[in-house]
Amino acid sequence: MYGEGDNQVKALDNVTFSIKQGEFVLIVGSSGSGKSTLLNMIGLLDSPTNGQIFIDGTNTTTLIDDEISSFRNKKLGFIFQFSNLLTDLSVLENILLPRQIAGTDGAAEKDAIELLKAVGLEDQMDKRANKISGGQAQRVAIARGLINKPSIVLADEPTGNLDSVTSETIVQLMKSMAKKLNQTFIIVTHDRQHFGEVDRVITIKDGKAFEGDQPSEMEIIA
Repeated sequence: MYGEGDNQVKALDNVTFSIKQGEFVLIVGSSGSGKSTLLNMIGLLDSPTNGQIFIDGTNTTTLIDDEISSFRNKKLGFIFQFSNLLTDLSVLENILLPRQIAGTDGAAEKDAIELLKAVGLEDQMDKRANKISGGQAQRVAIARGLINKPSIVLADEPTGNLDSVTSETIVQLMKSMAKKLNQTFIIVTHDRQHFGEVDRVITIKDGKAFEGDQPSEMEIIA
């Protein structure tokens, strides 16, 4: 719920999610339907006015600020429409940032290099982030989103700023990483056609969730 009094807007209306570990799920809907609000709530960036959000058995709506930050960093990975890399850092340093926030361990750089190999950018690790292409930057963003081995990877329009060929590459990369690592991917997108076959497609319309033509009642489980 946003606003006050007569200006209140119900962004989501009785949406309950249950998603299994390893599922590759799309959330689609028109602008203003509530899909980005839903993703923000799963990502603990917004709090629901009513209801609860469970992730890995934890009721995240009961967490205090410090606990939210720690939980988000350990359990959730984020990929955005724009890669949001820090341009004065190298590719490798950008990937390592979430791990450093969590508390760097001896395996951090090894894990980052393995992810760079997986996304095909091992040879770019020492380049400044502003010296690589948009498609390469998005691949770096995927690696960064996976560095803490999150239970859930949340992607908000990850192909929205890319051409169709690069979009296809990014989609296939995310699918292969999801299958390889058995991680849950929840993706908000306008580009349904780029994603092909997925485990589930959830449509948000007027704040309600639908699978097929029926309202969907779903708890987020990873």
